[in-house]
Amino acid sequence: MTKGNSAGMDTSDREIVSSRVFDAPRELVFKAWTDPDHLKHWWGPKGFTNTFHEFDARPGGVWRFVMHGPDGTDYQNESIFVEIVRPERIVFDHVSGPRFRATVTFTGQAGKTLVDWRMLFETAAEYDKVKGFAVEGNRQNLDRLEERLRKME
Repeated sequence: MTKGNSAGMDTSDREIVSSRVFDAPRELVFKAWTDPDHLKHWWGPKGFTNTFHEFDARPGGVWRFVMHGPDGTDYQNESIFVEIVRPERIVFDHVSGPRFRATVTFTGQAGKTLVDWRMLFETAAEYDKVKGFAVEGNRQNLDRLEERLRKME
C-alpha cells in the first residue's frame, strides 16, 4: 500500500477527502468508528446494511465484512488496520478492491469533533473508478454516523 501523503506530494488526482464537525465529544465519535456494535449500524451509504465477520481494531488486525446493498447486491470488504491512536487517528488499508489507505483523524473542538476522512488510492485509475459514487457515498455515511451518535449520547 501507499505510504500516504509525503510532504509536497500532490495526491489530489487519487484522494477523496470527506470532513465534518459532529456535535459530540471526540471519545464518543472515536468509539462509533471502533466499536463494531455501533459501526455495523451506520457504515456505508443510505440503505446499506452490514454483516461483520471479523473486526480487530489494532495494528495488523483484520476487518472483514459484507455490505448488503439496497438492491440485494453483496459487497465483500477486507481491510487491515495499520494504526490506531485513541482517540486521535485510525489508519487502515482496504485490501479488497478498490485498494486504498484510509486515514481518519478526530480533532476535539470545544465539545465537538472534526472528523477528517482521507481515502488515498494506489493509482489515479482506481480513484477514477469510484470517485463518481464514493464522494456522495461518504457524505451519506457521515449522515448515518451523525444519526448513530445521537442514539449513543
